[in-house]
Amino acid sequence: MATAIGLLALLAGCVVGEGDDGRHLQPLPVKLVSQMSAKGMSQADPIFIRIFKKESELEVWKRDRSGRYALLKTYPMCRWSGQLGPKTREGDRQAPEGIYTVTPDLMNPRSQFYLSFNLGYPNALERSQGFTGSALMVHGACTSAGCFAMTDDGVTEIFGLAREAFAAGQKSFQVQALPFRMSPENMAAHRSSPHMAFWRNLKEGYDHFEATRQPPKVAACEARYVFDAAGDSSRFVAGSQCPAYEIEPAIQTLISERRASDDRRFSALTSASAPSPVLAYADGGMHADFRKMLKEMGPERLQSVVAGRVEISRPDAALLDPYGATASSSEATGSIAVR
Repeated sequence: MATAIGLLALLAGCVVGEGDDGRHLQPLPVKLVSQMSAKGMSQADPIFIRIFKKESELEVWKRDRSGRYALLKTYPMCRWSGQLGPKTREGDRQAPEGIYTVTPDLMNPRSQFYLSFNLGYPNALERSQGFTGSALMVHGACTSAGCFAMTDDGVTEIFGLAREAFAAGQKSFQVQALPFRMSPENMAAHRSSPHMAFWRNLKEGYDHFEATRQPPKVAACEARYVFDAAGDSSRFVAGSQCPAYEIEPAIQTLISERRASDDRRFSALTSASAPSPVLAYADGGMHADFRKMLKEMGPERLQSVVAGRVEISRPDAALLDPYGATASSSEATGSIAVR
């Protein structure tokens, strides 16, 4: 556990660094721009982001010429801290889970951890539940006390994608920070978790995007999120009783079909096996690719490869994955290059 002084220094580092050297203005790599073009996207098209703790991956989606969002790139995450489950209080080392809205004022070109953007935790729903915390970021380096660390190279691309989308007129982008890919298999494997009711609510937002390939419209009432409700969203107040509402009819049809399929798969999985024990991380996770490098190279050499002067947080804990992931994800397309 970090000391109070150390934690405050780390959080402050997420916010203000040593100066603006123009790193936030680096053009997007030619290879990435070519990938966009091949997928019918431009630098100006809006973005949408999903973060998965268990898999230690961050996805950037972009709207393509069809008007729907398509996956542009999956970035391996170098470090996150805490456990699966939401963040509830300042200093708990938890990386947050929820639905967040990132606006231009939350972008930080002067982060001590190279570049960063603030997720906006606590959001309205979290504030209504008394959750506390600040400076919860996606940033560079490979260290975390509640943030998502992407390496310097990774965050440079992500920051640049957001910068170009904002410059072209996108007012904000949605981030879904999730415990894992919310498949029936993962939901079944974690069904004994005390967080399951919350995760089912998050899965609604995940399903809305999966079914429509559009970031869902988000509201909150009582102690939960509401997605794609028809009518005026101002009727919804986090922490207050939910008004009567219906989901947009066209979306409801797509969601119902997907939910029925997932429910059948979930039922088959849970009837065939006993609940799995709730496993705990020593202190967060690290993508399998980085974990392999850490084991082979040691923390000092890995730091020089991905994080510059910033030490890797708790490398001992990073090597301990309770879920036993040993192979690289076939979906991860982020590059890990030795400088």
